[in-house]
Amino acid sequence: MIAPLSIPSPDEAWRTLEIPVPWGVLNIQMYALCILAGIVLATIITSRRLTKRGAEPGVVLDIALWAVPLGIIGARLYHVFTHPADYFYEGANVWNPFEPGAIWNIWEGGNAIYGSLIGGAVGVIIGCRMTGIRFWSFADALAPGLLIAQATGRLGNWFNHELFGMPTDLPWGLEIESSNPAFPAGLAEGTLFHPTFLYEIIWNVAGAALIIFLERNINLRWGKAFAVYLIWYGAGRAFFESIRVDPSEMFLGIRANVWASFVAVIVGIVIFLVQRRRHTGDEPSPYVPGREWKGSDAEVDSEAESDSDSLDEGVEGENITGETAATSSSRSTSR
Repeated sequence: MIAPLSIPSPDEAWRTLEIPVPWGVLNIQMYALCILAGIVLATIITSRRLTKRGAEPGVVLDIALWAVPLGIIGARLYHVFTHPADYFYEGANVWNPFEPGAIWNIWEGGNAIYGSLIGGAVGVIIGCRMTGIRFWSFADALAPGLLIAQATGRLGNWFNHELFGMPTDLPWGLEIESSNPAFPAGLAEGTLFHPTFLYEIIWNVAGAALIIFLERNINLRWGKAFAVYLIWYGAGRAFFESIRVDPSEMFLGIRANVWASFVAVIVGIVIFLVQRRRHTGDEPSPYVPGREWKGSDAEVDSEAESDSDSLDEGVEGENITGETAATSSSRSTSR
C-alpha cells in the first residue's frame, strides 16, 4: 500500500523531451537539462560573488570554458573506472561509441561528482592562470554555487528513477516501479525507498546557506569557504551513499564513493587548518599580484595611493616654495 505522503516517480515520458526538427526528432534528456541548469546557476552565483570581491565582470566565463568541459570528462571517467563491470566485460567494445560497454556513451547516464571536482579543478587552475585570478579566490566564490548546482543536478536522478536508497516505511518514501532494473529482487510491489536525491538536495541547499552565513560572521577567504564545502558535502555524501542500493565497487566492504567522501572531508579539514595558519587576514585582491583588473578595488586603491602621493609631493613643494619666498622677503627687508 502506498503511503499518502509518498513521493511518486515521474512518468517515463518525462525522462526524454522529444522536439521535432526538420531532420527528424531531437531527444533531450531531462537529466542533461538538470545538469545544465545547475551549471548556469553555479556560473551566475560565482560571477556575482567574484565581482563583488573586485574581479572583472564576466571573467568567470573565461574560467568556466576550461572547468566545465574538463569537469564533464572527469565525471565520466571517474564513473567508468568505479563501475568497471558495466563497461569492461567480455564482448564489450569500450572504444566504439555505438557498441555495448562504450565508455563515451554519456547519454546513457553515468557521471560522478568527485570526478567532476577533479577534472573541474584542473580546468579552474588553467583558467585562473590565464585570467590572473587567484585559485583560492575563485574556489571560495564557487563553493555555495557548486552546492546549488549539485542540488539541481540531483533532480535528474528523480526523472531517471535511479540511485534511490534502501527500502523504508517512512511516509515520504519514493515510489519505484518493480519493472525497474534497479528494483531489488525479492521485494513486494509498492515497496518504498529512501529518496536519496531529495536528501542530498536539502543537504546541499543547507550547506550553501551555511557557507554564506559563516562568511558574514568569520573570515572564510583563502580557500576556507571551499574547505567548508568539502567537509559539508563529503560528510553528507558519505551517509547518503551508504544507504543506496545501486551497484558499486567495494573496498574493504565500503562503497568507493564513501571512501571518496572520507577523502573529501580530510582534504577539507587540512585546507582549512593550513590556510587559517598561513593567512589570517583578508585577501587584498582576487587577482595575483601584477595581474589586477584596472577596474578592481585593488587597482583603484593603488591609483588613489599614487594620486595621494603626488598630491602630498605637490603640497610639500608649495610649502617649500612658500618658505623660500618668505625667507627671501625677510632677507630683503633686513637689507
